[in-house]
Amino acid sequence: MGRARLAELHGVATSYEPAPGRTVQVPEDTVVAVLAALGVDASTPESVREALDRHERRQRDQLLPPCVVVRPGKAPRLSLPEGTALRVRPEDGAPHTRGRAAAGTREAYGPLTEPRTDSAHTGGVLTEGPTADGLLTALTALPPGAHTLLAEAPDGRRATAPLIVAPDRMPLSPARSHGFLVQLYSLLSARSWGMGDLGDLADLAAWSGRALGAGFVQINPLHAAVPGTPGAPTDPSPYRPSSRRFPDPVHLRIEDVPEYVQLRGRARERADQLLEAATALRTSVLREGALIDRDAVWALKREALELVRTVPLSPGRRAAYCDFLAEHGQALEDHALWCALAETHGPEWRTWPGGLADPRSAATARARTEHLDRTDFHCWLAWLTDTQLAAAQRAALDAGMGIGLVHDLAVGVHPSGADAWALQDVFAAGMSIGAPPDAFNSRGQDWGLPPWRPDALAATGYAPYRDLLRGLLRHAGALRIDHVMGLFRLWWVPEGRAPTEGCYVRYDAEAMLGVLALEAHRAGTVVIGEDLGTVEPGVREELERRGVLGTSVMWFERHYDGAAAAGAARPLSPAEWRADCLATVTTHDLPSTAARLTGDHVELRHRLGLLTRPLAEERAADAVEVAEWLALLGRLGLLPEGPGDEEGAVKAVHRFLLRTPARMVGVWLPDAVGDRRPQNLPGTWDQYPNWRLPIADAEGRPMSLEELVASPRLRELMAEVARLAPREPAP
Repeated sequence: MGRARLAELHGVATSYEPAPGRTVQVPEDTVVAVLAALGVDASTPESVREALDRHERRQRDQLLPPCVVVRPGKAPRLSLPEGTALRVRPEDGAPHTRGRAAAGTREAYGPLTEPRTDSAHTGGVLTEGPTADGLLTALTALPPGAHTLLAEAPDGRRATAPLIVAPDRMPLSPARSHGFLVQLYSLLSARSWGMGDLGDLADLAAWSGRALGAGFVQINPLHAAVPGTPGAPTDPSPYRPSSRRFPDPVHLRIEDVPEYVQLRGRARERADQLLEAATALRTSVLREGALIDRDAVWALKREALELVRTVPLSPGRRAAYCDFLAEHGQALEDHALWCALAETHGPEWRTWPGGLADPRSAATARARTEHLDRTDFHCWLAWLTDTQLAAAQRAALDAGMGIGLVHDLAVGVHPSGADAWALQDVFAAGMSIGAPPDAFNSRGQDWGLPPWRPDALAATGYAPYRDLLRGLLRHAGALRIDHVMGLFRLWWVPEGRAPTEGCYVRYDAEAMLGVLALEAHRAGTVVIGEDLGTVEPGVREELERRGVLGTSVMWFERHYDGAAAAGAARPLSPAEWRADCLATVTTHDLPSTAARLTGDHVELRHRLGLLTRPLAEERAADAVEVAEWLALLGRLGLLPEGPGDEEGAVKAVHRFLLRTPARMVGVWLPDAVGDRRPQNLPGTWDQYPNWRLPIADAEGRPMSLEELVASPRLRELMAEVARLAPREPAP
């Protein structure tokens, strides 16, 4: 019982429900391992008693919790001695002197005085009298921001804590809109260097906004990747990044860097040779069936950028670069130093020599000086990428898009990457996040990504999380959060154990959502949560209350009730869909619509040995599911071409989406040209070319951006979408 109580106090679940009404107990050694990763020894009865005693003393003695989060109508729960004075140091440094206090049923209003002058308690006086609910409610009236709360008890004890004052809801999109969903690397133009880049993104946004009335373009995460090494290529998955705080310079359009045109002499000759090599690389992908080779692309771009860097920055650009360095400070320096050290010692920082595995060691401090030039190179790359991201968002907004770019936040980072190195104190060592066993995967999942420590996040005032969001939202009209349920809890798997031997660890959802709302409010950014799969009861409702849009994929929108067990879960009609969502037919992890309609995706999984039941049975079940949807589309009058017309069926499913009340409707760009191949096939590694395929037509022929925008099939589909999108959904 003591260990269970200790686990509960630290948000560690000792059981879970893989299905309604079925409870599974977490192994004891898993609980011990997870608590150890949180800095709590629960290995013996004695250590459990000591840990409980320490926790009780800490709760009794602390004046303020590590972090306080408030929002309108949601006062914090603080246990303060009667007579405690609270003050606020606003983040902008201005004094704040509003406030009143109450004790029990007796109200006592504190004087509105000037701030104290002692360094420990600058800021406005909220009260000089007893503290109770009235005072705590007054905190919610403060302006949104990351302030500091200061407390002084009558016995002389003082404490400070970060005070996050958050809006109640996220910003919402100004109007209903439609747009494309695309994996940027797959979008090659006649100017690409072997994979899609930020210039291509700007072109797609400008064209679709102006020509199609699109309101947004959603892309895959552009986070910096862990670099490859000889014999070990870069992991192409955008969901296992080195850093979520900075974008990857592989996405740069080299010719759009202003200094590129100023290259002269041998540097210009070499740059032209690199451009020729890039042209050959692009041709091999678009015309010869080669896969996208991220490492080959980066090798060419890196050499070109080394040449470009020899051109001095103009005074104005130098000033802009210095501003960027100052704004990002230590975080950028750490990221760039990791990149420099990885060039010398490889990306696995745990094997680096002489104390370099510790970002704050004396050896690392010396390395900052020794690698100053390479560190500056990687800082410069981050700046260039940031400027081109800004240009892409400007192009989207200038084209009339109401939202513009929708960026994607991966659920975690690679354990060998820059963030895991620089932020070791806030990641749980020896743990990986994943998913528990469920009806679809009896073995569970291990994604190989270290989780945030919820206690460490709170101790920092959620600074790493706030900084991450602020960087992502700089040039975004909306942010998609992968596995948004992770704001509430995550499945932790101890190193060396099977995913079935993990457990849930709970996060302070009020704080996580509060910080998200604050940063989204500051940036004016819409937030979309990827809430597919197993979702804890009440989570979708809370996300909806806070203004986080959900993700609704057509094939999954069914009535999952008691009849579902018998395979009779009927498709939802358009009027039964939720309004606050991004509605799509498919995603990057699912079959394309053409493959779903024809059953090609079943054949693909059969060839790769991924089916869990006989091929004939899988084909039959898939055919029934597709037939149910086609029948509904026919009853609604959305399939005038007839069920045997593939292009007509693709149009029909999008007509269906536009009948729903969904606030955002997304068109998977490969669907618009009949591409049958998934960009990622879960459950595969080298059996399938995940994350390395260009967009192709129905025959599998790769298509450039120029060919895409000229495609009659795409234009016909998007003409219908643009025509139907402004209408109110049908009843």
